Amino acid sequence: MTDKTTDEQPEDAGKDSAQDLPTDDLVTTRHSITVKRRKLNYTTTTGRVVLRQEVLTEGTFDGHQPKAEVFVTAYTLDGADPARRPVTFAFNGGPGSSSVWLHLGLLGPRRVVSGDVGDLAPPPYDLVDNAETLLAHSDLVFIDPVSTGYSRAVKGEKPGQYHGFQGDLESVGEVVRLWTSRNGRWMSPKFLAGESYGTTRAAGLADYLQTRYGMYLNGLMLISSVLDFTTLDFSEGNDLPHTLFLPTYAAIAHYHGLHGDRPLEEVLADAEDFASRDYPWALARGNRLTAEEREATVTRLASLTGLSVDYVDRVDLRIEHVRFFTELLRDRRQVVGRLDSRFTGPEDDYGREHFSQDPSYSAILGPYTAALNHYVRAELGYENDLPYEILTGNVRPWSYKEFEGKHVTVADKLAAAMRANPHLKVHIAYGHLDGATPYYAAEHVVAHLRVPAALHANIEHAYYPAGHMMYVHEPSRVQQSKDLAAFVQSASNR
Repeated sequence: MTDKTTDEQPEDAGKDSAQDLPTDDLVTTRHSITVKRRKLNYTTTTGRVVLRQEVLTEGTFDGHQPKAEVFVTAYTLDGADPARRPVTFAFNGGPGSSSVWLHLGLLGPRRVVSGDVGDLAPPPYDLVDNAETLLAHSDLVFIDPVSTGYSRAVKGEKPGQYHGFQGDLESVGEVVRLWTSRNGRWMSPKFLAGESYGTTRAAGLADYLQTRYGMYLNGLMLISSVLDFTTLDFSEGNDLPHTLFLPTYAAIAHYHGLHGDRPLEEVLADAEDFASRDYPWALARGNRLTAEEREATVTRLASLTGLSVDYVDRVDLRIEHVRFFTELLRDRRQVVGRLDSRFTGPEDDYGREHFSQDPSYSAILGPYTAALNHYVRAELGYENDLPYEILTGNVRPWSYKEFEGKHVTVADKLAAAMRANPHLKVHIAYGHLDGATPYYAAEHVVAHLRVPAALHANIEHAYYPAGHMMYVHEPSRVQQSKDLAAFVQSASNR
């Protein structure tokens, strides 16, 4: 059963018009789902919300001018007490990604069936009820930042003002504030869930929402996190990524059978030990490293990564990640996925140094795109002729002008938010086979957060035998759903 209502609006609302200002074009539908023999009736509101800005012209107030239209999909449980019912604001990363991955892969009440390694679902794919949806424990608001999904700058405005760290933070923060105010949810437990660059956004938002609006959160769910870009920047003179990616390389080599019958835990412990001590020391020595020390380092690296001694020597002990994904299984005529290194794929040229495409991204792009485009029209009743931008390059170049002369990090903002709000809890999810945001790099940043020792107890860690979108792996999806539900319940302070 689905009931549909729409906001009243001008006849041509949602289209460019010289006469009409943009208006919200929200559509409301009602649905139900059964979770553990419990029927949940819920309301879905989807569409574009107009963001406005207070404008001063030569010192005179010139009104609240429309600046952008942001696409949101909100799920609220019918009959729930707003003071006790948590709400989670969710988004993905990129920059340039819509929220489709968390929406239809993990958190929402409907999920796409995409298959997995060795058993990919064929088109036209399928949508099913998500019996593990977080909606059983929290209302959900999925946000597509400007230029992703159906979100766009309004006529006459430059989208580039949202294509950067601060502009993105302020626009997504305004969506959170608006939704919270319009729906009477200031007294609800509130959470942010971000994935990849979405964790950068979430950590920055925790601080921004506190300092700009006095909105204190209960918790952050950081999935495949990147809080300090130095840990991922394979640039000349920065050896940190080489050491921090090593345990992930070892995990990938283990998955593809290059560590024999050694347990994964043993391999990871070995790699982490080398990455924390001898490896950074060897890289720091430069040409002061003796021939014997260099030979020992090359041999150890080759053993851990599954690469040849000759290759490790030729790259001067420094293994860049895309080169690794291209090299590891070259003798099998396969490349390894970056987002999820369980996936492999063919190449058109096996002499390449960098693969031409990520087979793990190719495996999931089709199912998620088809599911979203069907779902919003056929089930949620929202129609828009714009292309739904799943993951767009139109946001590039992404501006980090706020970090000019220094590296990009939000670790300081997360620490500031935690110091100001000692009740803020943080859940961090890691995929051992995530070659985009490696688990050991994220651990490194968290270990250096400048918070009192007691606040480290507010941070919990969860690990999965999968990649960046660990929920593509069915056992990981089920376990991760349980972990997030438990986190929301424990951090709601109710």
